[in-house]
Amino acid sequence: MSVVKIEKSWRRSVAHDHPAELPPTGEVWVRQPAPEPEPAKPRSRLMSQIVTVLQVGVPPLLGLALFVAVWALVAARSGLPGPLQTWDSAVQVFAHPFYVNGPNDQGIGWNILRSLSRVAMGFGMAALIGIPAGFLIGRFAFLNRMTGPIISLLRPVSPLAWLPIGLYVFKEAQPAAVWVIFISSIWPMILNTAAGVGRVPQDYLNVAKVLNLSEWKVFSKILFPAVLPYMLTGVRLSIGVAWLVIVAAEMLTGGVGLGFWVWDEWNNLNVQHIIIAIFVVGIIGLLLEQMLVLFARRFEYQS
Repeated sequence: MSVVKIEKSWRRSVAHDHPAELPPTGEVWVRQPAPEPEPAKPRSRLMSQIVTVLQVGVPPLLGLALFVAVWALVAARSGLPGPLQTWDSAVQVFAHPFYVNGPNDQGIGWNILRSLSRVAMGFGMAALIGIPAGFLIGRFAFLNRMTGPIISLLRPVSPLAWLPIGLYVFKEAQPAAVWVIFISSIWPMILNTAAGVGRVPQDYLNVAKVLNLSEWKVFSKILFPAVLPYMLTGVRLSIGVAWLVIVAAEMLTGGVGLGFWVWDEWNNLNVQHIIIAIFVVGIIGLLLEQMLVLFARRFEYQS
């Protein structure tokens, strides 16, 4: 078929369906396909890394800059030591962190280590007792009902209210401070572990009964993998409570430790050292929590 016949056939079809779109005689419309959009240029690897660093690093830096600015403004109006004064004092404090001029005059390094040792002892005992107790309370309904009123009664008690009991029983400041950390940090581990055991599907336990699994098999194969996230959450909460309590306990018991150092500097009206101690407590608490987060990720149960 010739081109002219094709054109005439096409004109008849268009005239019948869409008469308004019919071109003049002798003209042929050619429909061009729409141009395809140009593909976006792939972002270079270096640029992607720069963008990621900016997204991760800029917000915290802005927050710290805002905090320092507010601190400097408040210091200028109230007479509180400003950021520069505190920084100069911190350089002097950490220049010799492990000096010893007497039993109650030691460098900040020794005070940090003594506080960490007390926290480690109290927190360690709380974990050894609290985690197994949480498994038992969550596993057996009778034990849960029996211990429920006791936990509800003792958990809201202020940590410092336990300090006189510790001093009366142990007769010394060191075990009394450890006792306060223990009794304050044990509750989150008990409650979170028990809550995790209570959320294990009953079908799993029914299958264990059908298979006649021993209690150790039920614990190691069913309960522990399911309860691990709850247990680690309780551990994280407990370490925060323990580190929070130690400063207040050491203020009252004396000796060597961050709490006693803060109180001693207050008696000397050295406010700059008190601010330094606040930052030290905060940084160490943050590091302890991040260590537990990494621990939780490392030992996360893989189903």
